[in-house]
Amino acid sequence: MAGTISRLPDVGWMLRPLTQIPGVRHAVVVSEDGLRMGHGSAEGLTGEVAQLGVAEAESLAAACAALTVTSQSTVALLFGEEAGVRQLMIESDSGFVLFTSAGQGASLGVATDTEADVGLVAQQMQLLVAKIGAHLSSQPREPISPAS
Repeated sequence: MAGTISRLPDVGWMLRPLTQIPGVRHAVVVSEDGLRMGHGSAEGLTGEVAQLGVAEAESLAAACAALTVTSQSTVALLFGEEAGVRQLMIESDSGFVLFTSAGQGASLGVATDTEADVGLVAQQMQLLVAKIGAHLSSQPREPISPAS
């Protein structure tokens, strides 16, 4: 069986306003099936992951897709199939990770340190999605025909 894998456009440059917020470390845009569409990191970071490389961004994309599917299943179980997930937040000892829907078939994830204003970050994520959400969206891939 053969299929065509088309390359998604890199939208990492669109994340620059988010990575300029104090306390934001990294941002990533992910298709709903876990493919990295773009990523960016704040300048001058130190620590465990000073710059989000492609490998780390792809791992984060896969984790985001898994979390999104799990949260959608949980919400559907509790509130019905029509209920959608607007935002996820993970708080750790080292900071926060926020995920939000970024248009059709895509999510936006942002990692912060513990000093970040999480409310401001969430607000700016929503503003970015409202401004450029159409560019952050990912259309469903065409199914592979059994004959190809």
